[in-house]
Amino acid sequence: MTTTSGRTTRAASRTRLPRGALTPERIVETSLKLLDEHGTDGFSMPRLGKALGADQTAVYRHFSGKDDILLAVADRLLEEAFEGFAAQPYWADTLADVCRRVRGAYLAHPAAAALSGPRTTRRPAEMHAADAVIGALGDAGFDPAEAALLYRVVADFALLWSGGEAAFHSLDAETQAREADGWKRAYRAADPEEYPHIHRVRDPLFEVDSADVFETALRLLLDSMERRAPRGARPDPSG
Repeated sequence: MTTTSGRTTRAASRTRLPRGALTPERIVETSLKLLDEHGTDGFSMPRLGKALGADQTAVYRHFSGKDDILLAVADRLLEEAFEGFAAQPYWADTLADVCRRVRGAYLAHPAAAALSGPRTTRRPAEMHAADAVIGALGDAGFDPAEAALLYRVVADFALLWSGGEAAFHSLDAETQAREADGWKRAYRAADPEEYPHIHRVRDPLFEVDSADVFETALRLLLDSMERRAPRGARPDPSG
């Protein structure tokens, strides 16, 4: 008994984190890694505690619970998205860059984005992102009321579109393949008498890439904003 207890105690001491090693940053990074490796169903407080080498209750010294951690993870995705960000000379290019950055970060971490993407984090990365978008809209000449509205349009487009893509990519590979194959078979088999318009585009429909869809939607959004903006014309590079 003594020997067994001694071995247990020594084993516990080897896995115990040094004092001060359990930081909010470490918890967020470990949570993100768990989501990347195990998907949405693989993230739990017991598994997080085990990955951290700490009792899960120790996490509550830094976060109020799982939801609070997910909000911090959502902010971490935005922090990653905006790494190296700088406003472009032309405001519409800045907005395009913001949307592409969000999509890139979400597709890099689909499970984390599926769980946390649509959330309002109220944390620094989100605030910096919002400030960048609103600054670009100010450069376009929109007054505060319209800038506030269009900020929501751009933010919702970037977050919800990218979150939707991420949610699909967070599914297991078998489910993704089944979904992709299922809709193709259904549309190819559509009765030309009942669905003549689907039948007309059935072949090019399956050649459309999700990145092209995103870029087309983004371009349509920005084109309409440029027509609406008081300072919407792109500067002549020749001066």
